[in-house]
Amino acid sequence: MTKDAAFIYTDAYLSYRFNDKHPFNQQRVILTKELLELSDRLSESDIIVPRRATDEEIALIHDPIYIDAVKKASIGKLEENDGYEYGLGTEDTPIFKNMHDASSLLVGGTLTAVETVLNGKANHALNLGGGLHHGFKRKASGFCIYNDGAIAIAYIRKKYNLRVLYVDTDAHHGDGVQWAFYDDPNVCTLSIHETGRYLFPGTGNVNERGIKDGHGYSFNLPIDAFTQDESFIELYESAFKKVAEYFKPDIIITQNGADAHFLDPLTHLCGSMKIYESIPQIAHEIAHKHCNGRWVALGGGGYDMWRVVPRAWAQIWNVMKHNNVLSGELPIKWVNKWQGQSPVSLPKNWYDQKESLPDIPRKAEIEEKNKKVLENAMKYTQIKAFKSE
Repeated sequence: MTKDAAFIYTDAYLSYRFNDKHPFNQQRVILTKELLELSDRLSESDIIVPRRATDEEIALIHDPIYIDAVKKASIGKLEENDGYEYGLGTEDTPIFKNMHDASSLLVGGTLTAVETVLNGKANHALNLGGGLHHGFKRKASGFCIYNDGAIAIAYIRKKYNLRVLYVDTDAHHGDGVQWAFYDDPNVCTLSIHETGRYLFPGTGNVNERGIKDGHGYSFNLPIDAFTQDESFIELYESAFKKVAEYFKPDIIITQNGADAHFLDPLTHLCGSMKIYESIPQIAHEIAHKHCNGRWVALGGGGYDMWRVVPRAWAQIWNVMKHNNVLSGELPIKWVNKWQGQSPVSLPKNWYDQKESLPDIPRKAEIEEKNKKVLENAMKYTQIKAFKSE
């Protein structure tokens, strides 16, 4: 019997840890899992333990020389200057013990999610340990060592020969995945992110549309800093529906960075929990319309790991498994358990209090600019559709 959804998880995800001061902290995944369990939304039977990715699978995207460098770094045998060549040992991506094993487990989690869906064991699968979208062929970048999303797409193309739509709602541009398939007409990427004028990695402009046979299969929505819920949701929903209708995917992979929230310390977007209710609901709807429900969701960014990420990521599972979002109060057992460790006051509700939302004087101007971004980004779907008629 096919499950509605599968939750890919192991405590070993915590082994992907740079240092105590680094903003990328996989404790977010445990916080989310326990929030769901204490809300009676996640049971042991929903959980699938991930396998580890093989070197051959990682090499679908990453150069073997780079994989070897990561292995050497894992055991302290990579020279400092050599590490910089591969983006290792930097402030963003410090070297840590056993980093190859930890990274290959995250990749294996995403491959486990893909296999679970495409082998008919579940309609949807969630791997919150994945979503490391900045990794490149031979270089680590932006907290990401191996690019699990790109590896999963290459794996799907090789083993199943399916058309993949990748949708990225992280506040940072999904650059590593985009560039990996920039000339591939069977992989379509859509990224909605804060404009690169203000934020790493500085890419993701509207005019990045793909090259060669892949031209017209890369879509970017670089929205303005301080964008709030209404504009974000309008652009995301409109673009996602148009691109899915245009591309007609066989499976959808979503990257669900939770750093577009106004409390996130690394970005300048001003979304609230409303966008994290809408993001999975729209993905769920489109997956059932175009892909017989085949949908794999990944984690990603999100650096307020106490107040934002658990609530945002839990709603993905709530939609996947139960086809609704939760509202009202958070489980008091969860709040009481974690408040002692949290440096900030934990929220009491699934939603954000209205009085806590920031007042943005330029809201109307920002919304108008974002509408123009949407119009420019979606022009190509109309041109392509007209030519194919």
